[in-house]
Amino acid sequence: MDGLLDTALAWVEATGVAIAVGNSVSLTAWLSAIHLIGVTLVGGGALVAGLRCSGLLFADQELRTVLQPAGRAIGAGVMVSVVTGVLLVSPRAVASAANGFFQWKMSFLLAAAACDVLFRRWGSRLDHRAAAAGGLLRSVFYGGVIVAGCAFILLE
Repeated sequence: MDGLLDTALAWVEATGVAIAVGNSVSLTAWLSAIHLIGVTLVGGGALVAGLRCSGLLFADQELRTVLQPAGRAIGAGVMVSVVTGVLLVSPRAVASAANGFFQWKMSFLLAAAACDVLFRRWGSRLDHRAAAAGGLLRSVFYGGVIVAGCAFILLE
């Protein structure tokens, strides 16, 4: 399996898009700036949702009133971040996939996405404590994505 994955990642690095991103400081800077906007949407939405679920913020507002816009911000931020992240990683896909911080970032992202799917499916059936715990857990996972992503950039 590793041979197939390495071959696929090497192919990604050899694409015209990856070469263009890798050879352009300005393109990398623009993609990084847009990626940061996406990450900010994810982090802000997750923070607001987690604080509302715990009752520490907007406790007087109905849960759905706060979680729906926060969820839309998270969704938009994830889409922007995934697209720009793939483009940013493409010039160094093999090294990125081998990086422990990148692996943690992707693991946290999958866990957060799983929480989002579960919340959308069963969120309205959860009692207050389960919703609060789930919301905080989702915020922790998205926070993990952000922390691991920063470590990946700063310590690679």
